[in-house]
Amino acid sequence: MLIVVRTPMDAPDKPDSPIGSADNVLRLIAAFEQHDKLRVADVSRMLGVARSTAHRLLRVLVAHGFASQDELSKAYIVGPSLLRLAVSISRGLDLTTVAAPVMAELVDELGETVHLAVLQGSEVFFLESIETPKPLRVGARAGHLRPAYATATGRVLLSELSDEELQAHLPSVLSALTRRTVTDREELASVLATARRQGYAWSLGESEEDVASVAVPVRNASGRIAAALAAAAPPSRLGEEDVASIAAKLTFGATRISSLLL
Repeated sequence: MLIVVRTPMDAPDKPDSPIGSADNVLRLIAAFEQHDKLRVADVSRMLGVARSTAHRLLRVLVAHGFASQDELSKAYIVGPSLLRLAVSISRGLDLTTVAAPVMAELVDELGETVHLAVLQGSEVFFLESIETPKPLRVGARAGHLRPAYATATGRVLLSELSDEELQAHLPSVLSALTRRTVTDREELASVLATARRQGYAWSLGESEEDVASVAVPVRNASGRIAAALAAAAPPSRLGEEDVASIAAKLTFGATRISSLLL
C-alpha cells in the first residue's frame, strides 16, 4: 500500500476553493477505477466532505455525462462520456480500432447493422456501431446504454459471471421493456446458461419491439469476455431460424478480433 504523507507545503487547497473543488472532482473520477458504484455517503466519507458537497460533486459529473445514476438503487456509476473518453485516449491497438474493420466486413456479409458493446453496471454500453446501408435497418447505438438482461449483447456479457457477480450487474427489478422481455430471474438464469453453453445469445424484440439481435463474446488474452459483438436487424429479417447461422459468422469475426488483441 502506498502511503502519501502531506506536509504543509504540499497540502491541497481548501475543498471550497476552485483548486480544491477540482481536486475533489478528479479524486471522485479516479474512485470509479476501484468501485462499480458509488453512493453519496461513500463519496462523503472518501473525500472527507459534507454529504451536500458530495451530492453536488456527483451531480456535476452527471451533468457532463461522466457519471450516471441508477434509477432503482440511486447509486452512481461511470457515465457514457467517461467511457467514450477512455476509449478515445487508448488509441493504437485498442478494442474499437481493432474491431472496426472486422465489423465492416460483417456488415457486408450479413447485410445488417453490427455493434460492439461492453458491460457497464447493469447496462451495456455500445462502443461502436456500423450501420447497414439498407433503407430499413437498425440504427447505430454507439454511445448508448441499454439494460443488459434484455439484450443479446448483455446476455453474452453476463453469461460467464459468477452468481455473486451476476447479482451485482442486475437491477433489483427486471422491468418489462416489451411484451417479450424476460422478467423472471429463474428464466433469465436459464437463458444465460444456454448462452454460456452455446457460445452466443439472442434477443428477439425483448429490448425494443422492432429490433432482433444475436451476439457472441470477444475474449481478451486471458480468455475472459472483454466485449460482445452483435448483429441487429428488423424482426422480419432475423427470426429464431436465423440465429445459429448468424452466430457462426459473428463468432468467426470475434475470433479474428480476439487474435489481434493477444
